[in-house]
Amino acid sequence: MVYLQITLMIEHTNRAAAACIYQKFRAPFLEQIQGAKSKTLLVRDEDVQVLHGFDTLENANAYLQSELFNADVVGSLKPMLAAEPDVRIYTAI
Repeated sequence: MVYLQITLMIEHTNRAAAACIYQKFRAPFLEQIQGAKSKTLLVRDEDVQVLHGFDTLENANAYLQSELFNADVVGSLKPMLAAEPDVRIYTAI
């Protein structure tokens, strides 16, 4: 399993709107993105993280180049971001 972790700095006042964006694009991610296995929203006081599960490293990297990610998800979230997202990919052994 491969995990794509995206950490987002989003002000508390924008978190409900960000959660709506997560809900809107969760099903399309799971249905349309090759190798997608899971998508989970993690909320902490200091940030919001979205943890994506994939079958391969190649599919995780391909998602980062997809129109769904760049145009739809990032485009929708961009006005709410207080800083650039921190993107990390992990391989579970």
